[in-house]
Amino acid sequence: MGYQPFDLTGRAVLVTGGNGGIGYGMAEALLQAGASVAIWGTRPEKTERARLALVQACGDAARVHAFGCDVGDEDALEDTFERTLQALGGRLDACFANAGVSGFNTPLLDASLEEWRRIQRVNVEGVFLTFRAAARHMKAGGHGGSLVATASTAALEGAARNSAYGASKGAVTSFVRALAVELARYKIRVNAILPGWIVSEMTQRSIFENRKFADAVLPRIPARRWGEKEDFGGIAVYLASSASSYTTGEQFVIDGGYTKF
Repeated sequence: MGYQPFDLTGRAVLVTGGNGGIGYGMAEALLQAGASVAIWGTRPEKTERARLALVQACGDAARVHAFGCDVGDEDALEDTFERTLQALGGRLDACFANAGVSGFNTPLLDASLEEWRRIQRVNVEGVFLTFRAAARHMKAGGHGGSLVATASTAALEGAARNSAYGASKGAVTSFVRALAVELARYKIRVNAILPGWIVSEMTQRSIFENRKFADAVLPRIPARRWGEKEDFGGIAVYLASSASSYTTGEQFVIDGGYTKF
């Protein structure tokens, strides 16, 4: 038998925001690597479509589970997490806190506290609540696991007219580093993925409907293309697998070289 650390057979994984975009790309790859996967979303019809598509992609309905959950609602998250554990057979090996919301491209001088709080509620508090639930389970089980947050290159660069979003993603990267140190004793590793400009429902308007934006940004991407959801399958499988057992506290930038140019 050859080198098989990326085989996820028998492992259970949760992907919040797994009903579309980057989260869907992760879920699909994790299933193809053999894991059982639960996805969360806030839009029932979209989540059900994603579940059916994932079943078709992996050919095994028993390994695909879908739940509706607002990750910013503590009570709803705790309840959904328990139901997710039951569906996954009482075990969770990896948790991807991927659910997030974008800003409205609002200048600071026109920004409202309501808008600021809307973004932090999901992008920061949602990650906190998701990781807390997962870490409690992993510690209690004694088997450890992998926590992965989806941040953004906005955590590294100045996100003009999008400071609330940039602040939320910067907070997530700091949170990940702190947890990597705190939870290592429980065999829990914690890492972050920082996507660049990725084609998704959340970014479609800024990328495809704003020609001035596209003409300015695309030439700055050395890979000369926008990212796709499929570009996140490999890193998801790696971070959920034993291949990453000594990897924690890291930021994996996936942006086609954008932040290097």
